[in-house]
Amino acid sequence: MSAVIDHDHDHAHGHDHHPSGIMRWIKSTNHKDIGTMYLWFSFIMFLTGGVMAMIIRAELFMPGMQVVNPELFNQMTSLHGLIMIFGAIMPAFVGFANWLIPMQIGAPDMAFPRMNNWSFWLLPPGALLLIGSIFVPGGGNGAGWTMYPPLSVQQGMGMDMTIFAVHILGMSSIMGSINIVTTVLNLRAPGMTLMKMPLFVWTWLITAYLLIATMPVLAGAVTMTLTDRHFGTHFFNAAGGGDPVLFQHIFWFFGHPEVYIIAIPAFGVVSQVIPAFSRKPLFGYTSMVYAVASIAILSFLVWAHHMYTTGLPVTGQLYYMYATMLIAVPTGVKVFNWVATMWKGSLSFETPMLFSIGFLILFTLGGFSGLVLAIVPVDIQLHDTYYVVAHFHYVMVAGALFSAFAGIYFWLPKWTGHMYNEKLGKLHFWLSFIFFNMIFFVQHFLGLAGMPRRIPDYAPQFTDFNMISSIGAFGFGLSQLLFLYIVVNCIRSGEKAPQKPWEGADSLEWTHLPTPVPYHSFETPPTVK
Repeated sequence: MSAVIDHDHDHAHGHDHHPSGIMRWIKSTNHKDIGTMYLWFSFIMFLTGGVMAMIIRAELFMPGMQVVNPELFNQMTSLHGLIMIFGAIMPAFVGFANWLIPMQIGAPDMAFPRMNNWSFWLLPPGALLLIGSIFVPGGGNGAGWTMYPPLSVQQGMGMDMTIFAVHILGMSSIMGSINIVTTVLNLRAPGMTLMKMPLFVWTWLITAYLLIATMPVLAGAVTMTLTDRHFGTHFFNAAGGGDPVLFQHIFWFFGHPEVYIIAIPAFGVVSQVIPAFSRKPLFGYTSMVYAVASIAILSFLVWAHHMYTTGLPVTGQLYYMYATMLIAVPTGVKVFNWVATMWKGSLSFETPMLFSIGFLILFTLGGFSGLVLAIVPVDIQLHDTYYVVAHFHYVMVAGALFSAFAGIYFWLPKWTGHMYNEKLGKLHFWLSFIFFNMIFFVQHFLGLAGMPRRIPDYAPQFTDFNMISSIGAFGFGLSQLLFLYIVVNCIRSGEKAPQKPWEGADSLEWTHLPTPVPYHSFETPPTVK
């Protein structure tokens, strides 16, 4: 009761209930503010993970030990993976989800605004724990981002920090996903049926289900590791009747859907950008929805293709090989639909479209190398070589990151009310595209020649390709500072964005929206035509 009286008292004295300054961000329950915080956080983590990649590539520029000691090298590889996945890529797409989903379905905000705030504010402590694990006596996590036992059971206190960080980041993901599912299923505007939703909303609805299903599995794996470390259980200790391969099964049951948790929102972004710059609706909307759903379901049935070399029975290997190759079918449907959308469209090649086409070409290449690795006898040769590193970076960087860039350039005018510098945006694309291929294309050759991954030193015959790769890495890293400049410049002093920034390519023109939903402008009410 007293709360009610105080509330009225504040109103009587004209107190403002909208916090300003820093409190506006800390207490925010506004989906746009929270989306913005996710995006900035993910960019900071992207630069952090990038610095770690630079350290790795500096060490690998030449054979022998130059820059770091082997232990720090292992920590860099572990943390680069964890930070890029849980700190950079996933929060970036959650930022997109927060900004766009309420607006694309005509909802006033997310279903649980306070939980939305909490989901975000779990991320910084999780990130600090991860990064802090390097500075702890007794060593951080040097067991790889996959945290395989027995090594992860023997690591120092940094491993406990990593486990705690994974729990916190996982909680954030689960709560964010519950929020997205509830929002999409309950807060759609009248007339907005599921099959009229923009494809970006569909991809996030499906991704959110994947997260809710898999994050608790990862939590189980790291908790069992924790009890093995401190409470004398033997889940993964063969001497006590456990099995280290059990960890791999549990981990990859999370880890393979996780790959699609990263890729599917990227599909959603590209499915908005390509139709806009092709000036025609997305080709095969329904088949796209079904393709995404099939990919999501199949992603749960292929986890042990990461484990061909662990002594899986041949029948098991055969099953995982065929099931993995099956995922190529819905993925192919999506690629052909994107190409068919561009076919005979009146194309224009602004920066978002360039990144989407870059995504299309390089993601397809990454998909093909994945198909190569799906074949058991081939994978047994290539397992844990640089061929695998090249494969998943084509999917993660050229896939998720390029599509995130496409989405940021595409929606920046909506988000900021300003246009970015188109010339610099194109320069950013070409630098990123060229340096990316410099880093990772040659790694296919290194892998085919037998260079193992996660090592700080290597035989001299691998020197040339490693030099090319490292030079590409530093070029790519520096190019991202140009991106930072473009975004800051756009926010501060970009020219005012027109009502429809992409002439005739308004993002939301082609997303199957029924007429009554307000979608032309994010701030002003719709003008009925």
